[in-house]
Amino acid sequence: MTIAGKNIVLNKMSDEEIVNKILSGETRLYEKLMRKYNQQLYRISMSIINDDKEAEDIMQTAYLNAFRQLANFKQRSTFNTWLTRILINESLLHKKRKQKQERTLMENNYIDHDDYTPLNSLMNKELKLLLERAVSTLPEKYRMVFVMREVQGMSTNETMEALNIGESNVKIRLNRAKDMLRAELNNYWQPQELYEFNLVRCDVIVNYVMNEILK
Repeated sequence: MTIAGKNIVLNKMSDEEIVNKILSGETRLYEKLMRKYNQQLYRISMSIINDDKEAEDIMQTAYLNAFRQLANFKQRSTFNTWLTRILINESLLHKKRKQKQERTLMENNYIDHDDYTPLNSLMNKELKLLLERAVSTLPEKYRMVFVMREVQGMSTNETMEALNIGESNVKIRLNRAKDMLRAELNNYWQPQELYEFNLVRCDVIVNYVMNEILK
């Protein structure tokens, strides 16, 4: 089969079928899953961490953890949901460690007030920067649901499973997040363009993880 033909076959396969092939020895297929979910994981991690470099580090760790746990993926939920949970857990763990470090710094009077990292390469930079700042001010529980549903386009069910909350909670938090953003931004927002993850950054993540896996 030609490379083009193989790619067509792979594109028709479900995530779970690809996982089975990886577990059977076709390790390099993991790259396909990473490229599929890089944008989603980056956006969700950013909704928790709000630091692009730290989000990339968390993604790499989450991908490696997921690969090492693939044999434990029982397909009770979708691979998408399973992977997202790993990413969220890693992001929250990172945030907890960071907050602990910040408390230690405060106790020693070494406080860095400049903790905002702008994303310099975005189109319509001023508007997107305003949006990202507005989103970053949302309380975490609202921000996570907003990013997962509106920015990343995950379904209500996927969001419920990833966050382990009920359908009504997802809807309430999403509506509350929109209300808070609308009060400040009115209708000047394009949430699907937030936290863009370009091809160069995608390559960096994929190459690092695959090099670690194939050592």
